[in-house]
Amino acid sequence: EVQLVESGGGLVQAGGSLRLSCAASGFTFDDYAIGWFRQAPGKEREGVSCISSSDGSTYYADSVKGRFTISSDNAKNTVYLQMNSLKPEDTAVYYCAATRQEVGSSWYLGLGYWGQGTQVTVSS
Repeated sequence: EVQLVESGGGLVQAGGSLRLSCAASGFTFDDYAIGWFRQAPGKEREGVSCISSSDGSTYYADSVKGRFTISSDNAKNTVYLQMNSLKPEDTAVYYCAATRQEVGSSWYLGLGYWGQGTQVTVSS
């Protein structure tokens, strides 16, 4: 059974930090890029960041560059998203997803698997 289990969301004040974790199982981790997309009410889905499990290449949306860092522990089949200098506009449900798409701005448009999501709320 394929599973992507997110954790680490919560409520934080603007300027604060959170670290999201995504534990993957049930598929060959190295065959996929793993990333995070977010969905806020009334807004379009945004592909926040993605990392290749095979070569470590990464992608970041312009809105999070310099503030978010994605990393992967292949031994644990786990991907992390360190989020610093959080802003109220980062408030959304964050989903972990696996894709065979290339790491880049369109990575989240062809998803293979995704998790249930974790809520991130940034108060002003």
